[in-house]
Amino acid sequence: MELFVSLVGLVLIFEGLPYAAFPEAMQKWLRQVTALPPRALRISGFVAVALGLWLCYLTQRTSMF
Repeated sequence: MELFVSLVGLVLIFEGLPYAAFPEAMQKWLRQVTALPPRALRISGFVAVALGLWLCYLTQRTSMF
């Protein structure tokens, strides 16, 4: 549970940094993202999930890192 809470904290830090550092650029980027079709967002979401699962697997099951 300790690791999970730490990971949530890290996610919040990395998600919040661009908004704190570059709020105008983030607004512009968010407008561009909302203009994308739902299919493109869904595909990019699945790719992000697959990449995240793959990285978790690599770090837990191999001695690569």
